[in-house]
Amino acid sequence: MTSERPLGLWRSTALVTGNMIGAGVFLLPASLAVYGGIGIFGWVITATGAMLLALVFGRLSRIVPKAGGPYAYTQKGFGDFAGFFVAWGYWISIWAGNSAIAAAFVGYTGVFVPGLAENAALAGGTAIAAIWFLIWVNALGVRNAGILQLVTTVLKLLPLIAIGTLGLLYFDAENLRPFNMSGESSFAAISATAALTLYAFLGLESATIPADDVQDPRRTIARATVLGTLAAAVVYILGTAAVMGVISPLLLAGSTAPFADAASVMWGNWASYAIAAGAAISAFGALNGWILLSGQIPMAMAKDGLFPAVFARVSERRTPVTGFVVSGVLASALIMMSYSRGLVGAFTFILLLATLAALVPYVFCSLAEFAIPRESGGRFGGRPGLYLAVPVLAFIYSLWTIAGSGRDTVYWGFLLLLAGVPVFVWMRWRGQPQAS
Repeated sequence: MTSERPLGLWRSTALVTGNMIGAGVFLLPASLAVYGGIGIFGWVITATGAMLLALVFGRLSRIVPKAGGPYAYTQKGFGDFAGFFVAWGYWISIWAGNSAIAAAFVGYTGVFVPGLAENAALAGGTAIAAIWFLIWVNALGVRNAGILQLVTTVLKLLPLIAIGTLGLLYFDAENLRPFNMSGESSFAAISATAALTLYAFLGLESATIPADDVQDPRRTIARATVLGTLAAAVVYILGTAAVMGVISPLLLAGSTAPFADAASVMWGNWASYAIAAGAAISAFGALNGWILLSGQIPMAMAKDGLFPAVFARVSERRTPVTGFVVSGVLASALIMMSYSRGLVGAFTFILLLATLAALVPYVFCSLAEFAIPRESGGRFGGRPGLYLAVPVLAFIYSLWTIAGSGRDTVYWGFLLLLAGVPVFVWMRWRGQPQAS
């Protein structure tokens, strides 16, 4: 019954927005500063691409209203192996990304706890504790995780909205000159900034994954995906433009906390602490949302017989505890590696590969509806013209973004994805029946 599904429109929208707006957005203005004001165009192009993908996922959620999101859509359109390939990479990207988000949470919390960031053992322990606390929250039920996600999303939006609106009153156009500081062509500069800003939109598909826990999934998921993506895009563009207009590009490029520095310039030191608190809450909320998904993806795979059946089992509160725990163990291991000398570089490299793994589903899902049988609602019901342009443009955009990730990342990333093939073969060799 619908009443038993705890994720309505607002909680689903909060899951989308909350998973996208993590700690990264608070640092992106500094990364874009070396390109100058042209970086704002990168945001606009990325936001347009993200909205195309949001429309694609919204449409797919109506055709295939089942848990698993990108995995479910790929499996329906292209078969078991393609579905497994996408889900394997997506799951890796989730638990690997969780370790980075937890580390970012500790970094921002260190502003208020002197010595936390400098003490490797304490910092690593705090990051791991944050992960397992939120695993416990999610294990208590999706409703509790949804409430926490809604609260943290509202709290994280407040400082970003404040900078993106009131900050425009302090805007100085001179800080955007020269408009293109990169020394490259405008096309090359926009392409580079678009690739950077895409990372801030990873997670736009979040509402599609726990579909079994969403009220009226055929309508709610589509609306939440579009609303959540649109909200994040507006906040990103306004916030970045304000920061770039308040701080000179040379100072901004060297900033480790651009939003906090901008707040300090506008309102004093107290404001920088408020922004730091917002960043910590942002990371905490994003970690909560991604932990929720870390159990849903392997559960959906297990239900289709493509992953060990234990991942399909749910607790009395209908939560996939096994997926949470295994993902938590892997994320904790990465955190311990990251705080060990000599392994930080390896940790960073794994995260780059995880990011690529998260982009691959966008390529498959962009054209999935063309492959889904007509009797299941696919192939657009014979509707031609502009309606077909959305998935085609989303596919082109996704390919362009993967290409922008760099040759080394693409090379090693696909090796990481192919490492899952033996798991698929093993499950087929065992002939494991589908979980009930």
